[in-house]
Amino acid sequence: MFQPPRFVVVALVCLLASSASGDEPKWISLFNGKNLTGWTIKIAKRPLGENFANTFRVEDGILKVSYDDYSKFDEQFGHLFTNLAYSHYILRLEYRFTGTMMADAPHYVNLNSGVMLHAQPPQSMRFDQGFPASLEMQFLAGEGKGPRSTANLCTPGTHVEMGGQLITKHIVKSSAPTFPAEEWVRVEVEVRGNDEIIHRINGVEVLRYQRPQLDPTNNNAPATDQIEAGGNLMLSYGHIALQAEGQPVWFRKIELMSLEKK
Repeated sequence: MFQPPRFVVVALVCLLASSASGDEPKWISLFNGKNLTGWTIKIAKRPLGENFANTFRVEDGILKVSYDDYSKFDEQFGHLFTNLAYSHYILRLEYRFTGTMMADAPHYVNLNSGVMLHAQPPQSMRFDQGFPASLEMQFLAGEGKGPRSTANLCTPGTHVEMGGQLITKHIVKSSAPTFPAEEWVRVEVEVRGNDEIIHRINGVEVLRYQRPQLDPTNNNAPATDQIEAGGNLMLSYGHIALQAEGQPVWFRKIELMSLEKK
């Protein structure tokens, strides 16, 4: 039997190992810990790209939502969008609430933030639009009034399906526990285009739903803007956006793993 030279065997093994490792999905950082490169700001009642009152800032490697320089909130809901849109991926990050909400913000804003998925481009939002049409993985902390689960689903301008049934209510609660304010919480969301989205907290699945789609009745966000512009009713991709809705919050370790087929 033919025996290849030893150096050929070694080279072949190295090549196979290299190819295998090259095909493995890798985590990439969406936040460089230094500035807001790769992100676009849109705050309601403010021009695209204006970081009004330094709402979004980077300090000590942490992306912070702050209201130190606000005199009043005045419904200036803000979002920090990734410049790129994504379809199939896993997103992971950590959040932590700090400080107190703005006095004139809606009561539900207390210890409340989130990350928006399949969000419309910030360039397409109306000047005074509070929320992008999107799917929000909602972050909450306990208020000392009983259970208040985090990682719920909120649906501004959208609907989803669960078990084959269309879900039109705005908030779908998760099975996650209640966390105290000031504690860092690790979240992960697996997004598979228009097929399915899964929420996880500290590695444990707490919610899943299917077939995200725009809501033609414009519940909490004007989804018809996209529909009338020729957009698909079914959502299979979009931007990722971090929320600023009147409550100071910190974000760190914002990473994404692509699940796109090669």
